[in-house]
Amino acid sequence: MRIYSFYEKASRAFNDHPSLSKVLAVVVVSGGTGGGLLAYSDSKSYNVEQAVSSPNAENKKKKLVVLGTGWAGTSFLKNLKNPSYEVHVISPRNYFAFTPLLPSVTVGTVEPRSICEPIRKMVKKKDVDISFWEAECLSIDPVTKKVKCRSTQDADSKEKAEFAVDYDYLVIAMGARSNTFNTPGVEEHAHFLKEVEDAQKIRQSIIDCFEKAALPTLSEEERKRILHFVVVGGGPTGVEFAAELHDFVNDDLVRLYPKVKELVKITLLEATDHILNMFDKRITDFAEEKFHRDGINLQTGSMVVKVTDKEISTKALKNGGQISSMPYGMLVWSTGIGARPVIMDFMKQINQGKRRALGTDEWLRVEGTGEIYALGDCATIVQRKVMEDIGEIFKKADKDNSGTLTVKEMQELVDDVLERYPQIELYLKSRKLKSIVDLMKDAKGDASKESVELNIEEFKSALSEVDTQMKNLPATAQVAAQQGTYLADCFNRMEECEKNPQGPIRIRGEGRHRFKPFRYRHFGQFAPLGGEQAAAQLPGDWVSIGHSTQWLWYSVYASKQVSWRTRALVVGDWTRRFMFGRDSSRI
Repeated sequence: MRIYSFYEKASRAFNDHPSLSKVLAVVVVSGGTGGGLLAYSDSKSYNVEQAVSSPNAENKKKKLVVLGTGWAGTSFLKNLKNPSYEVHVISPRNYFAFTPLLPSVTVGTVEPRSICEPIRKMVKKKDVDISFWEAECLSIDPVTKKVKCRSTQDADSKEKAEFAVDYDYLVIAMGARSNTFNTPGVEEHAHFLKEVEDAQKIRQSIIDCFEKAALPTLSEEERKRILHFVVVGGGPTGVEFAAELHDFVNDDLVRLYPKVKELVKITLLEATDHILNMFDKRITDFAEEKFHRDGINLQTGSMVVKVTDKEISTKALKNGGQISSMPYGMLVWSTGIGARPVIMDFMKQINQGKRRALGTDEWLRVEGTGEIYALGDCATIVQRKVMEDIGEIFKKADKDNSGTLTVKEMQELVDDVLERYPQIELYLKSRKLKSIVDLMKDAKGDASKESVELNIEEFKSALSEVDTQMKNLPATAQVAAQQGTYLADCFNRMEECEKNPQGPIRIRGEGRHRFKPFRYRHFGQFAPLGGEQAAAQLPGDWVSIGHSTQWLWYSVYASKQVSWRTRALVVGDWTRRFMFGRDSSRI
């Protein structure tokens, strides 16, 4: 009873005086002779600012801050295995969204929750110390190594919690926003298709248009306007959405709204001469022919110059630039991406203000900074040009300082040069040459390989055109995911590669780079075209079009889901659609 009485009094005293700085804990250990353990601890006040800004002196882990939970950020987190980092993830959304299926969400083919996976769930089983804060990044200070953030909670409140986060390493994977090209009226009147919320709004708007058109008070002309759906942008997203919308209207909505069936019109506007320009011409031709057969109004060479609440003004890029207007009921804008405001401000700080995206080196490190990395849609790799380093390459290979470069000398350096400058390999393929040695031989005419010997000017001439093969990587989920995996592997092996560098020889300097540079491997791309048909362009110049390709699309997109839960939900949604059609409810 004495022990119980002591606990009771101690508990009451602590509850009555929470400011007590000492906590006394007594643990009684039962046993034959009895015994106890007396211990105390300091109870210090805890605030958020200290938690995020003041690292524990005893904690020697490097603080790694990750901005964004899209394809790049999530891929990085999933593959990060090194427990020597204290990781803080900051993003305005606490989930990962499988964005290639967003067009399917707009018409109810797939439900929003089926393509979303909670970030906390994805990282909770990892051995790495990872915490998540739902907030938006306001600014990045590379000098003080701080990131200023603001909570996204209490959206209606004017006073939102702001806090600063210190970092040793910063990974920027914030994605991008839709690019309006400063076209008047687009921000106010168009729908975008970048987030799950965008897809939900489009779905609501489609149903709204049909419900409005069904009202008895409207004129025939007004009904036609309301049921005119316009898609701007002939890339994969715009084409897939137009195809999904066509199927939704013809497979489901016309049965529910039979009186307005003949009034529905879908228009796809593209500024260039063809849609799906990044695909093989065979796919482009098939897609255009199919859209014409399906009754989708395809207008190429047509640039939008102005948008109002009821009309779209376009300019023909041919035929003298004639400007015309068309009434519409709903507009979806899918013309490309642009940098977010916080990224634009950061680029100005590091003298990249003229770029469209954050420029990084081949190791995804932001140019002009120290330990800051950027990947995904918010960044672009600035590949080093061969002709900028041609003199240094020559000196590095010319080990005997003879002023000439032999085949043997070049062969000793060729692997490092090809790894550092991938455009050389692309150029060799375009010329159908096997190696740089063949290029050197061409520069010397009919000389045999063994006797090829070039001076600096001849070497420059031989490699003068290799930089023409330099290409920017596309802003796709495939690129972002591979970059996240690559960077995570670098962080996993950071200490090991500091001691034993595994990258190519430093052309300007001594030693080797810590890691091999990032190399993108293209595994192909799909373009769903509606009517249970799709097109695929796979490595090796292999093109597949038709119903079988659509089933290939189903299998690939199901397998690429980030969890068994989302995989089961997506497959379930597809099955439900086959059996019962799409849901046209307005919820």
